[in-house]
Amino acid sequence: MATVFTKIIEGEIPSYKVAEDDNFIAFLDINPNAKGHTLCVPKEEVDKIFEMGEHMYLQLMQFSRKVAKALEKTVACKRVGMAVVGLEVPHVHVHLIPLNDMDDFRFTKKTKMTSEEFEKLAEAIQEKMGS
Repeated sequence: MATVFTKIIEGEIPSYKVAEDDNFIAFLDINPNAKGHTLCVPKEEVDKIFEMGEHMYLQLMQFSRKVAKALEKTVACKRVGMAVVGLEVPHVHVHLIPLNDMDDFRFTKKTKMTSEEFEKLAEAIQEKMGS
């Protein structure tokens, strides 16, 4: 059965996409820890990050780095943190979270955003992907 991320990748579920290439997609988390919380996901459905082939793993880290750099240029923060948890969805995903304090990283404090705010933020991050 396809994961929720596979359904997003295939366009069955809408998302606020910020980046995409042949192997990966990045989109805003709809239940964000902080404004700009982004998920980087391989298009290939793999359950655990360390089950990925080494080459694909390294490509995911390179893709995530590009997205994090754009995110840092877009959202006011002290730094962008990265986490790989993988318990919520059985499909590898890297969390990129703009951080101003440790509470932003705890997955207990959530930020509310409107659909319009998500759309504007996704567009702003997309604009920074090339710079």
